[in-house]
Order: sequence, then structure tokens, then C-alpha cells
Amino acid sequence: MNPPNHFELLATNGEARAGRLATPHGLVQTPAFMPVGTAGAMKGMHWRDVRDAGADIVLGNTYHLMLRPGAERIAALGGLQRFTGWGGPMLTDSGGFQVMSLSELRKVTEHAVTFRSHIDGTKVELSPERSIEVQRLLGSDIAMQMDECVRLPAERGDIERAMLLSLRWAERSKRAFESAPEGYMLFGIVQGGDVPALRQTSARKLVEIGFHGYAIGGLAVGEPQAVMLAMIEESAPLLPTDRPRYLMGVGTPEDLLEAVARGIDMFDCVMPTRNGRHGMAFTRFGQINLRNARHADDPRPLDEESLWPAAKSYSRAYLHHLVRSGETLGAMLLSEINVAYYQQLMRDMRTAICSGTFEAFKNETRAGWARGDIAPT
Repeated sequence: MNPPNHFELLATNGEARAGRLATPHGLVQTPAFMPVGTAGAMKGMHWRDVRDAGADIVLGNTYHLMLRPGAERIAALGGLQRFTGWGGPMLTDSGGFQVMSLSELRKVTEHAVTFRSHIDGTKVELSPERSIEVQRLLGSDIAMQMDECVRLPAERGDIERAMLLSLRWAERSKRAFESAPEGYMLFGIVQGGDVPALRQTSARKLVEIGFHGYAIGGLAVGEPQAVMLAMIEESAPLLPTDRPRYLMGVGTPEDLLEAVARGIDMFDCVMPTRNGRHGMAFTRFGQINLRNARHADDPRPLDEESLWPAAKSYSRAYLHHLVRSGETLGAMLLSEINVAYYQQLMRDMRTAICSGTFEAFKNETRAGWARGDIAPT
């Protein structure tokens, strides 16, 4: 049985889609990029800057928040929105990816995954039911089914085993979510690694189970971009057109542009803030490495046409100085510049889809990145 639909498809242009998702804490315009506030905070940014940059929705992490400060504690303090001060829509992942990436000592069984906390070594069990319970305690608008993510490359047998287990966990996750209040959503996750037939099976079976939305997971975990895009092409056409489609953990601006062209509506990635902390800026000229010595005497702003104040208020020379000096302000400024660029890219894509000019916008954007930004001689 399909749960209620909270997604409205507003326009299409080729496979690209523009829509609107209604959540208990507000509307989300799609295509949407969700900045990642892993442990209830956006690294190097105040929540008001995240909001001012144009983000409708952010991501919190079940694994980290259940370990510290604890889901029950957050629930007692009013849920994630009140606890963090964000107040807007939030999506929480299931914790499965972090178990894979952070816990060297873990055991996966039919019932659950057990692992040692990366904080203090405490043994923790995370089942589909507990994952949903934690996400409900956190109060996220969109919860994710519990799944097993396999890092690529991997043997087909391992990929198939994890995909089938994830399907069984999807059914258990849905049953555990049935008591959630009206308006809150649960997304299923397509798995299957880099094997087209497994991706197709996973997508079809998830649609039979029925979710509020559908994610494509297990990508951006070591495979080339061409493989990632091919797996989107195998999965997205099998998902309902009237439900949101979410590509998990992706990615670069180019990844976003290409995935939107293939029918994806939602994204998340740590890249804008992580790269900002390492001196990298995302701009309409492509990536700019502020650590490079060539910026030391450059009085120009990063982008005089940017809508974000910091991108046009500070010289490249000053940003270079902050980065090379290890000043916290440099990481903060570049993080907010990057988040703002990602949000501007999403707004521009929405506008292009609605006006029927997405292909031209895509080509123009890629041409701008290819030209780069050469400093004056």
C-alpha cells in the first residue's frame, strides 16, 4: 500500500524535474541540495547563514546523534529542530553508511548490525526498528530506511547479498514507521552497487513495498562518475514520477548538474563545507584553490556577480592569507561561499527547468567551469 504523497511535480524539461515537497516544518523546492549538519551543527557556519544562503532543508546523521548526545536526550529537549535552532525541514539518514565507513569492528546479521562506537568503544546494536525509533525521536521530517551500503568495487555476490538484505530491512523499516504522525515521511533506498540488474530489482521491489519517496544509495563510494551516472539511468526511470528521488551523498557541482538531467530531485554532500575548510572555493568559474600562491597579490573578489556577500566583499589575496595562516575565518568564509554557490546552482536549475531551457543552462554552466578564471596579467 502506497503512503500519502507530499510531493508536487511542477515542471519537467527532458528528464529534469522541478517540484515542491511539503514537510511538517516547511516547503522544500526541488531540485534541492541539503547541506550536511552531521552532529546537529553545520561545520564553520551559523544556521542563519545556511538559511540565508537559500537552503530549504538540511541533513542530520542518525549514527552520530544516537551516540552523542543521544536520541532520547534530543527528544526530551524538543527534537532536532528546537535543539539545534534550525527550525526548518530536516532529513536524517539511517546510520548504515557511517557504520560501514567508521566502524572497523562490525557484524551484520539478518536482525541488525552491531558495532563499536568510534567515540568510546561501546558496543551498539542498530536494527531497522531501532534506526526508525531513533529518527522518530530526533523528529526529522524525512527518515530513511535502514540499509547496508557496500563500498565499491565489490564482488557481485556481496553486492547482491547486501541489496536483498536491504530490501528485507526496507519492509521492517516501513512497518516500524507506521505509527509516525501525519506528514512525516519515510524514503526507501535503492541498492545494487554497480550491477544494473540488481539496481533494477531493488527499485522495482521498493516500489512494490511503497514509500513516500525513493533514494538511490550506495554510490559515490569509490566508483567513477560514469558508473554512478549509469546506475542512476538504470534506477530513476523505474521510480514513480510523482514521488521525490534522492541521490545520497553526492556530490560535486558537475555531479548535481548531470544527476538533475537524469531526473534526480534531492542531494546531500559534505563537500561544500569540507572543501571550504581546506581552502577550496566553488564558483561559476569552477573550483578555485585559495592555497595557491598566485592569489597572494590578487585584489579581485572570488566573483563580483555572486549574490552572496562574502564572495564579492573579500579579495582573493585576503582569502589566500587567511587560508595559508590557518585562520578559522578563512574556513568559515569559504564554507558559506560554497554552500551559497550550491544553493544558487539549484535555484538556477529550477528556473531553467521551469522555463524549458535546462539543456542550454547545463551547457552554459559547464562551459563556464571549463573556461575557468585566469588572473589578469
